Amino acid sequence: MGTEVVLVAGFGQNDVADEIWRATPGSVLVRHDLRGLAEGVVRRWVDGELTVLELAHGCVSCTLRLDLLPLLENLGGTVVVDLDPALEPEAVCFALLEIDVRVEAVVTVVDRATWLADAVGEDSLEDRGLGAAEGDDRTVAQVVVGQAEFADALVLTGPTGDNVLEAVLDRLNPRAPRRDRAGLDVTALLAAVPGDARRGRFDDGFGTLLQGEPPLEPAHGVSITHFVERRPFHPARLHDAIDSLLDGVVRTRGRVWLVSQPDAALWLESAGGGLNVGNLGPWLAAVGDWADVSPERRAVASATWDERFGDRSQELVVIAASASPEEITEALRAALVTDEELALADELEFADPFAEWHDEMEEL
Repeated sequence: MGTEVVLVAGFGQNDVADEIWRATPGSVLVRHDLRGLAEGVVRRWVDGELTVLELAHGCVSCTLRLDLLPLLENLGGTVVVDLDPALEPEAVCFALLEIDVRVEAVVTVVDRATWLADAVGEDSLEDRGLGAAEGDDRTVAQVVVGQAEFADALVLTGPTGDNVLEAVLDRLNPRAPRRDRAGLDVTALLAAVPGDARRGRFDDGFGTLLQGEPPLEPAHGVSITHFVERRPFHPARLHDAIDSLLDGVVRTRGRVWLVSQPDAALWLESAGGGLNVGNLGPWLAAVGDWADVSPERRAVASATWDERFGDRSQELVVIAASASPEEITEALRAALVTDEELALADELEFADPFAEWHDEMEEL
């Protein structure tokens, strides 16, 4: 019998994982505590039975590879995994690709009292004493936004009535059903997850950035900026413009085309004050053989193909809680190369602050 997994993520999950476990007859509850990971110690509970694990290398990937993956394979049936607050379900689901496990749902718990402040803040996990290991430089915003964005369903705790938070979640993850923790009906919640929900699946970074058709009109000061241009960015000016994506912004995600790296599609992602830039791989315009390219990507590229630039383009989606969408658009547009720079692109040497990130992200 294969293993079906329900992942429960979030800061301050309270007892939501326990509630899902109790509502799922025959399931097993697995919980990890990574607070001792830097010293090579992980505490793990299986249906309440504690095991203290000692790892030669204290890191999240070691915990997943050496403990969680073999454990899930051996347990079989339905397993509810209560993730340590420092764990992002996307990273866990990526690790699960190595084994025969089906992700039934990712459920993220959102604390109304703290989530929005965390999502636009600059605190690191280390500042909160939650760093998963030495060198873990992630911000709290990157974790809480990633947990909510990757979820198939959201459970909200704390006092109701925060219209700004609701507007952000409408735009961050519009398809995930949301339920209040008070009186939570687990069966109804899981049944409300759409049939085509992510359930741990990944895309290649070249798909639609407006998943779930989020509302595009501003509400309660929350806005979406969808920036699309057929002109490369000047790397130094884009680097300067990044500040506009970090102040009062919950999330930025999208593909970037730099004049200094014409063949590489870069991925830019921010949450609060945290930023990641990585390499998605080449644009199709720089690829001679499309045999290994997905049919979906080929179809999109063919439909939007530009005679001069091929499939190269800028596309960024910015969800702002308080920042001005007009100022964001203005800053990004000002970072594009001029006609003269574009005409001389092959002759000019551009200082490129993004070069060091070029190989950081090979795949999502």
